[in-house]
This record gives sequence, structure tokens and C-alpha cells, in this order.
Amino acid sequence: MASAAEQLAANLNLGVFSRATELKKRIWFTLGALIVYRLGTYIPIPGVDPSVMSEMLQQHGGGILGMFDMFTGGALRRLTVFALNIMPYISASIITQLMSAAIPSWEQLKKEGEQGRKKLNQYTRYLTVVIAMFQSYGIAIGLQSMHGTFGPAVPNPGFFFTFTCVVTLVGGTMFLMWLGEQITARGVGNGTSLIIMSGIVANMPTALASLLDLGRTGALSPFFILAFLVLAVATITFIVFIERAQRRIHVQYPKRQVGNRMFGGDATHMPLKINTPGVIPPIFASSLLLIPATIAGFSGGGGPAWVQAISTWLGQGTPLYMLLYAGMIIFFSYFYTAVVFNPEETADNLKKYGGFIPGIRPGSATAEYFDKVLTRLTTVGGLYLVAVCLLPQVLITDYNLPFYFGGTSILIVVSVTMDTVTQIQSHLLAHQYEGLIRRARVRGKR
Repeated sequence: MASAAEQLAANLNLGVFSRATELKKRIWFTLGALIVYRLGTYIPIPGVDPSVMSEMLQQHGGGILGMFDMFTGGALRRLTVFALNIMPYISASIITQLMSAAIPSWEQLKKEGEQGRKKLNQYTRYLTVVIAMFQSYGIAIGLQSMHGTFGPAVPNPGFFFTFTCVVTLVGGTMFLMWLGEQITARGVGNGTSLIIMSGIVANMPTALASLLDLGRTGALSPFFILAFLVLAVATITFIVFIERAQRRIHVQYPKRQVGNRMFGGDATHMPLKINTPGVIPPIFASSLLLIPATIAGFSGGGGPAWVQAISTWLGQGTPLYMLLYAGMIIFFSYFYTAVVFNPEETADNLKKYGGFIPGIRPGSATAEYFDKVLTRLTTVGGLYLVAVCLLPQVLITDYNLPFYFGGTSILIVVSVTMDTVTQIQSHLLAHQYEGLIRRARVRGKR
């Protein structure tokens, strides 16, 4: 009986999907935009020999360059127009969120609704241009000083190359920012997240092939590869379970009489995620810890002694690296959660609309309750991020696995996939309700 009901629901969903022409257009638009992005990751920057950068990443791929190359889907390794990817926009968005919590005028913009959001988005775009200019200028200067086995990375260095490189990279980042906004508005899912996820997923088959090749050559045992695949499936299942987990706080609204009618008296819940900051803490922590290794790699062993010492102490897999990595993940979990969720503001809004938590007094007591619950959730979420990120980090260090099998990449892929599927289900449900409403209107006219 249950299987028949499930089959009927599946047939109903398939029927709804076949009639949901708008959803199909959104999906095709999203796929087309992602194809355009992937094609752009193969358009090289003029005047650069990409083999030198590829050789540099092979030698020093364990630093921040390797992680950024993972996020760009190999565009940094190939030195294409999308070498910066959309990372400057993400950095600008995070900075804008942090500044909106620190600057009163920006905090006021958050409360002004749609107009304030548009203003903050405008500031984010301006900041994206500034960050992209600094990063592209650093890449242009760094490329002109690189030399590989077969010669320099830039055969004709100078002002003209620096100018063209900066313009090309900034233009590529701004195009991806625009493309991500178009996907969000006219497609399915969050455009920025989908662009990053597509870059990671695009190189996963190559990483898996290299893993199997290690087994073929005898560098890794077949038992280890099988155990690794089982561990990857278990990790994905664990991530899905935690990301979908919620702490539901019961909220009650009192009844009120307007004329001869009674309104209100509804009961609802406020969902609080266990992992409120998402993948931001691992990205921040790994970026900061990999900076010394990257500087030491670029200096070729000829940099300051203190840089070499720090790079040695903070090498991947060392006890100090693991300890700092775990501590920084937990710290950024608390920090970013405090930025995105304000207990006092939430309690004031709840009190303004007449809502209350049963057994908790409105106002400051409700804010303290939110703070206590959020602290416990953040502790669990931080430990969850540490477990997900440190275990793959051990495998990457001990067995030279690529970054694509790291906890951060798996978190991004799973989270974005879940969000996209949820939006598709929302579109299907809305289309189903629209069909029911239209049929009800037709029957009413009869």
C-alpha cells in the first residue's frame, strides 16, 4: 500500500515537472550559463605561458594556490580570463556583512528592506572591483617574476602586459559576478554558489582518475581506495544529516479581538540550523594557515628565515597546523554566527509582532535564551566542521590526495546541491498549487 502511494506521488511529481515549462526554462538557462563559465576557464590570458604556472602548482600545490585552483576549477592553473573566478565577489560579500554589523549606517540599510539591500549590493560590487584589481595586479607582477623549466612565464613583461592582465582578470571577475546574479534571478539556485560548485565538480573526475591510477601503480592499495570511497559516502551522508538538522524554537502569538472577530493565537516555530556559518570558517582558517607555505614556495627557499620557520611549523599535517586549524574553525564559527544572527534584534522583532516563547519573558530574557541556544548549536556545529575538515586533511597530507577530496570542497558541493534541489522542489510545489487554483476557478465559474 505504501509503495503504491509512493509510486503515485512520483508519477504526480513527474507529471507536474513535465508541465512546469517555466521551471524547465530556468534549468536550461542555468545549464547554459554554467557551460559559458566552463568555456571561459579555457580562454588564456594573452602574453602568458600557462605551462610555467602549471609547473609552479605541481611543485607548490599544497599552499593557498592549490586551494584557489580548486575553487576556480583549474582556471588558475591554466591562467585563463577566469583565473580569479568569483572569489573577489565572495570576499567583498563577507566584508560587507562584517561591516554592516560594525558600521551603524550600514546596519540601518539592512533594516530598510529592498532599497537598503540594493544599496549594500552596490557597495559590494564596488568593493569587488577594488579587491579584484589588487589581486590581479599581484598576479601580473608575480607572473613577470616566474621562470619555469622552459623559460619565463611572461616573454614580454612590462607596463602593457600588467595593464592587459589587470583589465582581463577584473573583467572576467565582473562577468562572473553578473552571470551569477543572472542565474539567481532567471535560473535555479544561488548563482555564485553554483559557479564555485561547478568548478569543483568539473575536476573531480580527473582527481578520481588520478586516485585510481595510484592504485594501479601500487602507490595505494585497493583496500585503501575502497575504504576511502566508503568513507567519502559516509562523510556525505553525515554532512546531509547535519545540514538538514534544525533546532526548532516554539513561538506563540496571542489572540486579539478586532471588532467581533478573533485573530491570532497561532503557534509556529523558528528554525535554527546547527551549522549557521556554513563553509565560511574552514575557508577562512585554511586561507590564513596556507599563506606562510605559499610565500615560502614563491620565495624558493630564499626568503626570510622566519618565513621558512613558520612555513615548516605550519606545514600540512603537522600537529601545530592541525591544532590551529581546529581552533580557527571553531573561532570563526562563533564569530560569523554572531555577525549573521543578532539575538537582541530577533527578540525585539518577536516582541514587536506580539510573539513570545512559552515560559520565557519577552525582551532581554528572550535574547538571553536565543544566545544560550545559539551558543550550544554553534559549539556542536564547530565540532562538526572540525571533524569533517580534519579527517580528509589527514588523508590529503599522508597520501597526497588532491584538494578536491577535502572537507571544504565536499561541504560546498553537498550544501549547494541540497539548496538547489530544495529550490526545484519549491518551484514544483508552487506550480502544482497554481494548477489546483486554476482548476478551482474553472469549476467555480461552472
